[in-house]
Amino acid sequence: MEDKMYSWKMSELKADFQLVESPFPELNPDEAFIKISGCGVCHTDLSFWHFGVKTKKELPLTLGHEISGKVIAGPSEWLNKNVIIPAVLPCGECELCKKGRSNMCQKQLMPGNDFDGGFASHIKVPAKFLCLVPDAVLEKYPLEKLAVVADAISTPYQVLKKSELEAGDLAIVIGVGGVGVYGALIAKIMGAKVLAIDLDDEKLASAKKNGVDAILNIKDLDFKTIKGKVIEIAKELNASRYGWKIFEISGTKAGQELAYNLLTYTSTLSIVGFTMEKPEVRLSNLMAFDAKVIGTWGCKPELYPEVIDLIASDKLKIEDFIELIPMSQINEVFQNTLHHKYKKRTILVPDFK
Repeated sequence: MEDKMYSWKMSELKADFQLVESPFPELNPDEAFIKISGCGVCHTDLSFWHFGVKTKKELPLTLGHEISGKVIAGPSEWLNKNVIIPAVLPCGECELCKKGRSNMCQKQLMPGNDFDGGFASHIKVPAKFLCLVPDAVLEKYPLEKLAVVADAISTPYQVLKKSELEAGDLAIVIGVGGVGVYGALIAKIMGAKVLAIDLDDEKLASAKKNGVDAILNIKDLDFKTIKGKVIEIAKELNASRYGWKIFEISGTKAGQELAYNLLTYTSTLSIVGFTMEKPEVRLSNLMAFDAKVIGTWGCKPELYPEVIDLIASDKLKIEDFIELIPMSQINEVFQNTLHHKYKKRTILVPDFK
């Protein structure tokens, strides 16, 4: 493998990924070549592979945007450094970048979308916004496990900051799977009183074990009943009846409709999960409650060091929510993920021979 790289290519919708061998690519002066340690499987990957969401680059394409690895070629300041590759790589120079909205840079590049991603042995990326992983963090977690920083942790971190969450606020997190559970834990770190909502008792129990204040399984409950229970829980937690911060992370129509129905006076609803389905909501509620709805797209690279600091300081523990699987099992993993067979975030670890 000294001068060869291997990747699992998506060639068509819903088809098995194919293993492809290719020579190491040539690098531009501003590019880094990274030996991949781990790449997480995200709902966005499923959207590309199974649900018909179009990638920017034409197929065949290597998916995967949640990547950690070690720089083996490129700019001298990055050589042999352990890094996280941000899922959104901006230009750093445009109007949006200069206004602090680099995650929405219109020249942005996304691994596994704009160019070949992380389900591979190696990857070539722009070096400008790589996130250094300090040795102190690697003493706590191996590099492959830190791949989740690139989306599952950084994405909720950004939206929590955008939501203007304050200590003592009630934070309601709908969907506490791979991204949602980190959102719930980060909200707790920020001082909120956190309610986790899901349909899965095991996921809820894991969230409770790791520090959220309350959990609610909403299976077979209607919106009115759920809101009544949330009001009761807010009272039990001595949280305000106003200004709830609601985070929809399930990426489902039902989850989005529930999140909207939980709006109350001066609430902020953050949409984090993605679905192609269109929820039915009454927008006039925003006027009546003087509430707001915000979205988020990935996380700007400037915030990644803050996320790393949460892990380095032991405020955020990631071990209970990730599962390592050899990358050679990618086809089985995608099928299992499609059918919701995993309780944890799956990270594929290269095992090419």
